[in-house]
Amino acid sequence: MSLGNETLNKFLDDLASDLPAPGGGSVAALGTSLACALISMVANLTVGREKYRANWEKMASVVEMSEQLRMKSLALMDEDVESFNAYMAALKMPKETDAQKSARASELEKTAKRAAEAPLSMLELCAKTAELALHAAEYGNPNTATDAGSAAVFAEAAGKAAAYNVRINLSGIKDEAFTAQAGERMERALAEIARNCKLTEAAMDKILK
Repeated sequence: MSLGNETLNKFLDDLASDLPAPGGGSVAALGTSLACALISMVANLTVGREKYRANWEKMASVVEMSEQLRMKSLALMDEDVESFNAYMAALKMPKETDAQKSARASELEKTAKRAAEAPLSMLELCAKTAELALHAAEYGNPNTATDAGSAAVFAEAAGKAAAYNVRINLSGIKDEAFTAQAGERMERALAEIARNCKLTEAAMDKILK
């Protein structure tokens, strides 16, 4: 069953148990989905309010994008667990003969790349979420400004958590071109998140002063 369809209590019980998954990657995905839901709420509480008519078009676009990202984040929650399980299965492959060792090494490399790609995609999704949180703070109903600010905080935390998982998975990959490209994507996404969260914080300071 998809993690997104579990009850909150079931997810938290599994997270707190000695099960190897779900873990930090799933939490990052959940955090991002929560951020997206907050952004959608801000947008939905803006569109249709006559007082904010000038921003209806912007916020209608924001809610459409935030809902797309929310669905993607939930899908990545499952992909994070599945990619981890695939890597663990590769670790258990036989290694008695040279042929088995070669097959195992190949599968480990393939599944390690998959395990790195899941949180990397999550991180890039966090960057898009942080940008939407900024738009929500700037153009959304000011009565929901703290929700937009909270969305930015969740996106930033989720992005950092995802980056940790990217880094640990890249450490076991031998393909230097892959690791270099992934590292560049990671740093670029982190920079985008930091920039947009800083701008959101500045917007929040103006609203809440």
